[in-house]
Amino acid sequence: MARTALTLSLAIAGACAILTSAVPAFAQAAARAAASRWRVARLPDGRPDLQGTWTNNTATPLVRPADLAGKRYFTEEEAAEFERTWLERLVATLPEVDRFAADLSEAWFDGAKVVPDRRTSLIVEPETGLLPPLVPAARDRIAASPARNYDDPESRPLGERCLIGADAGGLSMGPPIVPNPLALNYYRIVQTSTHVMIFGELVHDARIIRIGGEHLPENIRRWFGDSVGHWEGDTLVIDTTNVSEKVQYRGSTAHIHVVERLTRTGPSTIAYRATVDDPDTWSTPWTMEIPFAATSARLFEYACHEHNYSMEGVLRGARADEKAGRK
Repeated sequence: MARTALTLSLAIAGACAILTSAVPAFAQAAARAAASRWRVARLPDGRPDLQGTWTNNTATPLVRPADLAGKRYFTEEEAAEFERTWLERLVATLPEVDRFAADLSEAWFDGAKVVPDRRTSLIVEPETGLLPPLVPAARDRIAASPARNYDDPESRPLGERCLIGADAGGLSMGPPIVPNPLALNYYRIVQTSTHVMIFGELVHDARIIRIGGEHLPENIRRWFGDSVGHWEGDTLVIDTTNVSEKVQYRGSTAHIHVVERLTRTGPSTIAYRATVDDPDTWSTPWTMEIPFAATSARLFEYACHEHNYSMEGVLRGARADEKAGRK
């Protein structure tokens, strides 16, 4: 009798274990089935609806780290370890003056993950995951760039002056739109048949893309350039030129030309791909890819404005250092 009861208990326990282990697989299968039934929502003009609030937060760097040279993808275990140490690695690459921002990033980016396919860089072309070599003129130009200047407000960087979202992490709104590791990466897309707006939480930047038409005359320059969009099937293609010469993305010039592609790939994802070409800076064009994920997070006011109190503090501090004989 006791052995029969024990046998029955073991059988029930085994059946439960089998059923429990099957739940994740069943959930994954259900998710795949739901995705296969998904159909892109469309606006009255028939174009895919890209609207909503999105984030491209990621621990994956734009450029493949040197210690991962030749390695295009992480294993699952390697990805987990990289996610655990990504902020420490980032801080090590920053000038000391910029490292304070990384303290904030630890709270903002808690739980940041690598991109779903576990690539080791956002750059997909070249396959090295690296930016192409600089042309000689660009090397000379960058080498001759003046050191940080604290003589007057207009000598400070654009991001510090709150003119656009830009700092040691790069440009928040691009083009290209590369996640800024020192800032918030939330965007709202608003769309009509004639225009698409991409609004960023950081420094309340907004890019207005008109659908169709020609680019502005070359002498008209804008912070984010002149963006003209068109549709290739269900993909929004954004062609941007006329970027202000004051905006230098990783040493780029006013001749930078960026082509971005946004494709709705699921109920909560947009595939973003951008190809950057500046013959005055890089020897060849380069391309990066990153998914945008839908989020229910709210966008909040980013109260950054030119002539804020911190600017006065920076300049006063520089004068105090000069008076004390410090460089």
